[in-house]
Amino acid sequence: MRRLRVLREVAARGSFSAAADALSYTQSAVSQQIAALEREAGARLVERSARGVTLTDAGRALVAHADAILARLADAEDELQAIAGLRGGRLRLAAFPTACATLMPIAIARFRERHPGVELTLDPLEPPDARRALRAGEVDVALLIESGFDGADEDLEHAPLLDDPMYVLLPAGHPQAGRARLKLGELREESWMVGTAGSCPDSAIFLRACQAAGFDPRIAFQLDDYLAIQGFVAAGMGVSFIPDLALVAVRDDVVVRSLGPRPPVRRISAATMAESYRSPAKQAMLDVLVEVAAEFGERRTKLALAS
Repeated sequence: MRRLRVLREVAARGSFSAAADALSYTQSAVSQQIAALEREAGARLVERSARGVTLTDAGRALVAHADAILARLADAEDELQAIAGLRGGRLRLAAFPTACATLMPIAIARFRERHPGVELTLDPLEPPDARRALRAGEVDVALLIESGFDGADEDLEHAPLLDDPMYVLLPAGHPQAGRARLKLGELREESWMVGTAGSCPDSAIFLRACQAAGFDPRIAFQLDDYLAIQGFVAAGMGVSFIPDLALVAVRDDVVVRSLGPRPPVRRISAATMAESYRSPAKQAMLDVLVEVAAEFGERRTKLALAS
């Protein structure tokens, strides 16, 4: 298994030295692991050249199976750790930035208070990268954004957490800034700052909402950082969509306005591999995430009613 991980890293990085850095090995150790794996496989797996390392046909065939093999191994490790219940083991988490700033700190703090013996790690990953990490067996639980019109993730199991409504972000001096609620169609002539298509589900939600309102938006800039987007909006470069989870820090020179009683939403879920072994730690974290999301939604509703 260790040698398979080394081969997969060599294939991904394109050199023994880069793989060694990624794995915290020496280059000599990587070379020895590959040589041993070639003896076990009875075939040449890599070719070295001045341009780096490439895989042979045998190497490509082996790497093609490595992710599935290593994911199954991760499930086996989970089962062994479950023997100790929640008094040991580890849990690997992934979440997108706005969840890392809101839901995850509370959830991780609460989980550690209840189960201090379980080691937790958190990777900040956008949903497409989190899905890949989940399928490769690199994380156990991933927070994802579902737009509501994505293709079904048949190999993933989703635990719904909350619906995250979208708002519109305007410069403080915008002509519409004095209104508490806007219609998206009233902003059809604006320039927009949105997330990068393909990496940010929010941009797909935004485009569908604009199409439903009868216009194709004019995109000024594509940015995947909501603090950066606030800066561009404040500078008068345009307006933007912004989800509720991104409103933990709002600049004084921008305003946030509602898009009506039924705004576009992004659905937040906690995903695991379907039919994978659900260790006590994994189940406990899912329970905590559902609990924290419910509290967040209830607090948000009370604030909305108060305003």
